[in-house]
Formats: sequence, structure tokens, C-alpha cells
Amino acid sequence: MNKTWLGIFFSALLWSGIYPKDYLTWVLETAPAMIAFVVLVTTRRTFRLTDLAYSLILVHSLILMVGGHYTYAEVPLFDWLKDSFNLDRNNYDKLGHFAQGFIPAIIAREIIIRNHVVDSIKWLNFFIICICLAISAFYELIEWWVAILSKEAADAFLGTQGYIWDTQSDMAYALLGAILALALLSRIHDRQLGRLVAGLS
Repeated sequence: MNKTWLGIFFSALLWSGIYPKDYLTWVLETAPAMIAFVVLVTTRRTFRLTDLAYSLILVHSLILMVGGHYTYAEVPLFDWLKDSFNLDRNNYDKLGHFAQGFIPAIIAREIIIRNHVVDSIKWLNFFIICICLAISAFYELIEWWVAILSKEAADAFLGTQGYIWDTQSDMAYALLGAILALALLSRIHDRQLGRLVAGLS
């Protein structure tokens, strides 16, 4: 987290909060990014993360802020993709759920490795994928609770767009994201972890 990171985060948050499609949906969608920011600030000195982890958290925050501004079912770029490729729906929410597996996989990996939770790489990857799926499932429960408590915000927050298998596909995208993150970023993450641990010792 440096000045550039902070500048991008707060600029996007400010833009996102200016005349969003629906203010309640905006609060619900951007809340995880704001909670993450508070956690990162409070743990900056006691548990500083790798640059990779901070960068991924910023990317995920931006995805949440864009979704909060437009709602996940009405992001203009994905409306254009829908029309251009004759798709059945705006699929921006699938990008969000893919990120919901991809980004937490690296965060979980960092926490597990640095706290020496497991020694086996197979068990490491298994637990990371389980954690990502648990996060995805819990988020689906939150969407369900919001839909029950607030009928006005339900459609905008859920973003199902009439797709009956939306919950299951959301979790499948998170699973795919977690697997790809481990496959593509583990070596880079290991190098950054090595430098970070060396710098802290």
C-alpha cells in the first residue's frame, strides 16, 4: 500500500459514490472493499502483505466499485459485449465472482504459508480452494439475506437476471478463479514471500 495504491483506491471510490444507480446497492457492493481497506491499514505494521497481494486486493476493490456504481447487471462495457456477441445476459457479475476466488486464493495462501499452517503443498492448495469456496458460499448467503430483508435492492444486488443457476455458476467461477490463481501466480508469490520474509527478519 503506497500513495499510488491509495490514490487509485479513493479516486475510484469517490467516482463510484457519485450518483450511483442505487445508493443501497452501492453501499452493499462497496462495503467489502472498505472493510478490506480498514483491515489492511490496521495490519500494515504487524502483518504487511506482498506487493502482489496488495495489487490484487486493489483490483478486486475496483471491480466492486464499478459494480456498485452501475449495479452488476448494468455495467456498460458488459452490456456492449452482451449486444455484440448476442449473449443472454450482462456477465459482469461473473467477473466479480471469478475475482472472488482468484484474489482470496493468494491472500489465503500468504496467510497459511507465513503462519506455517500446513507443510504439504497438496494440503496447502486444498485448504486454499476450500477457503475460497467458503467465502463464495457465504457471499451467496449474504445475497439471499439481503433479498429477503430488502425487496427493493434484491434484484440489483443479486444480479441474477433471471438465470436460475446463478448461485451455482457464481461458485463455479470462484472455484475456477482460485484454481487459476494457484496455477498462474504461485511461483511469483513464492518469490515475493521470500523477499518479504527476508526483509522482515
